Amino acid sequence: MIVFPNCKINLGLRILSKRTDGYHDLETVFYPIALYDVLEIIRDKGDKEPFLQFSNSGFTIDGNPDDNLCIKAYKLLKIDFPQLPAIQMHLHKAIPTGAGLGGGSADAAYTLLLLNKQFRLDLSTNQLINYALQLGSDCPFFIINKPCFATGRGEAMESLKIDLSSYKFIIVNPGIHISTANTFSGITPALPVKSVKEIIQQPVETWKNELINDFEKPVFNLYPEIAMIKKKLYDAGALYSSMSGSGSTVYGIFKKDREAKFNFPPNYFIKELNAV
Repeated sequence: MIVFPNCKINLGLRILSKRTDGYHDLETVFYPIALYDVLEIIRDKGDKEPFLQFSNSGFTIDGNPDDNLCIKAYKLLKIDFPQLPAIQMHLHKAIPTGAGLGGGSADAAYTLLLLNKQFRLDLSTNQLINYALQLGSDCPFFIINKPCFATGRGEAMESLKIDLSSYKFIIVNPGIHISTANTFSGITPALPVKSVKEIIQQPVETWKNELINDFEKPVFNLYPEIAMIKKKLYDAGALYSSMSGSGSTVYGIFKKDREAKFNFPPNYFIKELNAV
């Protein structure tokens, strides 16, 4: 069985306060867009350990393979559902990794969804969200996969009616890996004058001066070329442009009939996309 995990962008991202558990309270809007990985799971004929054979292609996945969220998702369900059979899993990465697009979180959430469906675990949406939260703060969003206003660590979600289907998105990733921990140190948490939720209800044309990603200032200071991507998107006619998450991807929202021309380095990852 095959599924296609999509990515997301953040429409605004404000860091409100530092929590006693070491995390930060934030508010943002998660919005799904149509750039997809490919995830396939088939039942393995073997019945002995290891129960999971994992392979991948496409973009390189950095780090220890055992830390891959898809593998962790299978192992998490295996604890409560020991009857889960041995499987073979292949992940093709078309979403850049470590880019602020939530690709790894989407892969993990879709692993839960696929295992639930393929092996008839009968888990409810709320149960799947609870499992997803154990894998990462962004993971629960992809169980719902509709525009959401997110608070807390990003796990407390409220569905929003936001229709950007009449626009197109251009995403630009320069291939720079951003350390989220380092950029947090450059942010002073504060309550915004106007909530992201309120701003997002306004026309897109008004977002430029009000819809803020708090990670931009420290990231742009460290990597001026990422700030330049945002400027070039606006110069090309974007109605709104922002970095997604903690970066390094920057996106622009354009009218669909607007032809955008750029002069980015050939190693940049650039895609024109629609909403999911």
